[in-house]
Amino acid sequence: MDRHIADTREIVAGLLDDARLLAACRDRDMGALFRLLNHRGVSTRRIAAAVDITQGRLYDYMNGRSRVEKLSLFEQISDAFHIPGHLLGLARRPWEPVTEAQPQQPQRSPDGEDLAAMDAFRVADRQTGGGRLYGAVVRHLHDRVGPRLVDASTGPEVFAAAGALTEMAGWMAHDSGQDDLALRHFARALPLARTSGDLPLAAHIAASSSHLALQTGDAAGAARWAHVGLNLAGQGPRIPSLVARLQTMQARALAAGRQLTPARQALDEAHRTLDAPAVSEHPWLSPFDTAALASESALVLCDLEQLEEALAHAKDAVRLRESGRARSLALSRITLAAIHVQRLDLDAAVAVGHDLLTTSPTLGSIRVIQQLDGLRRLLEPYKGYGLVREYLVRFDDARTARMLLLADIIPPSPGGTTS
Repeated sequence: MDRHIADTREIVAGLLDDARLLAACRDRDMGALFRLLNHRGVSTRRIAAAVDITQGRLYDYMNGRSRVEKLSLFEQISDAFHIPGHLLGLARRPWEPVTEAQPQQPQRSPDGEDLAAMDAFRVADRQTGGGRLYGAVVRHLHDRVGPRLVDASTGPEVFAAAGALTEMAGWMAHDSGQDDLALRHFARALPLARTSGDLPLAAHIAASSSHLALQTGDAAGAARWAHVGLNLAGQGPRIPSLVARLQTMQARALAAGRQLTPARQALDEAHRTLDAPAVSEHPWLSPFDTAALASESALVLCDLEQLEEALAHAKDAVRLRESGRARSLALSRITLAAIHVQRLDLDAAVAVGHDLLTTSPTLGSIRVIQQLDGLRRLLEPYKGYGLVREYLVRFDDARTARMLLLADIIPPSPGGTTS
């Protein structure tokens, strides 16, 4: 064994009853854990090497610019430093001794398997889109989760897993252009979450239902779902990112309904909420971060006809969105280009439009295609301008190629075509 790793494990062993380490593990705040080790003399180079991350990423965690979210990285940290699994919400690690009070368990609990599957689906979805993943999520629900729901020994965590993965299936159906199917998934996910007693998860699903209502033009329904979600979130542990997401959905619904002052108030409140320190984290909730808030803020402000401020938020959304989030980056660029068109800055709109055409043609997101088509309709009245005309020709060629590559996932229209 590497002497440095052994030394670090000795330091950790001496801290296992330290309130700071216990609090960092309880809150899953690995930045605080890394700072504690660094203060005890463990170099950042050794910490980064032990958990197989770059020093740059380590500094982001230590400075609070990002948080560890992946289950696999929590496991790596536990194994590298010999932090008992239960302190990080993990199953017993393979190196932990088995005692009479702690019988041999599988390496990963059923809940851990579901979390790992959720994490894998989420990472793939961000890059490739939901169209190609929907079937895999439904099969996991049917084959791995469903049978446990009727097991007499089933605990509430299985219902939470079923609710979370059903909600994910709903998003993937929406991304595939099947909003009726998405609605059915969300309707099934909410009672599963309620049965589990997981109020934050139930609130998260309500936020997704609000988003879907907005996408289908039902502003009143979106407002109702945001209200339901805020009530549920208020009954559980306070998770600022969840509350901020719901407040943002409320702002979008109010703006779509032309309730301008309340919409602005709700949006401002969402920004204040997201800046608040987190009291609790939640493994099933997809993250709502500053990039997501910037993207949603741009849409709210467009509806409020505050285009200069909307432009600033849209630029932030593109800047903050990491390259691994192909669909989110594409959607943020579409919003940015649309704002440029509304401001009659056609050169800027076309420049962003060309960036959009670099999006992977195999990105399995019908939602992106639909919004690209919406951008084309915005540009159509200006095709007398040479740059716009040239762009639309290139756009149409790229769209034809994209549709051919995605023919296997595009649902047929009632008339039997996919155009």
